[in-house]
Amino acid sequence: MFGLAKLAPAVRRIAPALATRAAAGGWMKRDEAVMGTAIGIELWSESRAEGESAMAAVIAEMHRIDRAMSPHKPDSELSRINREAGAAPVPLSTEMARLLARADEFSRLTGGAFDISYAAVGQLYDYRERVRPTDAALAQACAAVGYRHLHLDTRARTLRFGLPGMRIDLGGFAKGHAVDNAAAILRERGVQHAMVSAGGDSRVIGDHRGRPWTVGIRDPRRPGEMAALLPLVDVSISTSGDYERCFDADGVRFHHLIDPATGRSPHSVHSVTVLAEDGLTTEALSKAVFVLGTEKGLRLVESQRGVDAVVVDAAGALHYSAGLLNPGARQRPQPEAMKHRRQQ
Repeated sequence: MFGLAKLAPAVRRIAPALATRAAAGGWMKRDEAVMGTAIGIELWSESRAEGESAMAAVIAEMHRIDRAMSPHKPDSELSRINREAGAAPVPLSTEMARLLARADEFSRLTGGAFDISYAAVGQLYDYRERVRPTDAALAQACAAVGYRHLHLDTRARTLRFGLPGMRIDLGGFAKGHAVDNAAAILRERGVQHAMVSAGGDSRVIGDHRGRPWTVGIRDPRRPGEMAALLPLVDVSISTSGDYERCFDADGVRFHHLIDPATGRSPHSVHSVTVLAEDGLTTEALSKAVFVLGTEKGLRLVESQRGVDAVVVDAAGALHYSAGLLNPGARQRPQPEAMKHRRQQ
């Protein structure tokens, strides 16, 4: 009992301060629908007001990018490009020019498996109404696809289409960009523990309650079940799957992941998850690996520093890139947190 009497007043003084601090800060979440998808933010902040302000800033940034890059908004920069770039070079914002330059880099890296000009074909499908193009319409649209005919002048900051009927759609690439920007906003505001998600694209910052964030890879054919769980710290992750925007007809699944070379949905894999330092990389490569298939796709992934992938093939088997496997074992992911940093 020695000393308790003297300590009691101090405890009484400290306790209210601790209670006030706990009430003011902690973990907080926000969910919204922006960019045609579900946006989720979870973060830890010492101040609830600062945390709420940070989440509001992220949502505002998502809306800003949507206004500029949505193909469904007539006054967006992307819509203006699609209306005018077939006739003459169209001036671009600095942000759009940089994004199109990155898209071109990924198109070249993947041999066209990632190609934003797939939009000439993509617009022919309506997954809600179960509409697919005729063979004749598909052939005509495919003639307007090809990233090499996107004439981007990075110095003048202009874009011109080199094929009749050409158009572009940034789709998930814009979402990856939005998640990257969101993470930058949170870091600038001092947030050290957070997850931001936009559909299949996510970014984790720091850890979660002293442990790695756990991100599940959905089982493509068993709703509500997970094919794998990945413990993650400070990494971007994107999943592309054939189970979200899709419909089945004549025994064939038509989904939104389209091979730019054929205008049709590939069927050798059900889903691809890519991990890397940034959302543009994970988004572009998850789409490309889906098109390339397991073997070629994993070769591509393993040729890139700081990039890893998990592929669920058409038989439901999981395939991991070498960076996710234990030394000497090629059947299970590493149990420790996968902390992806560019190698020096």
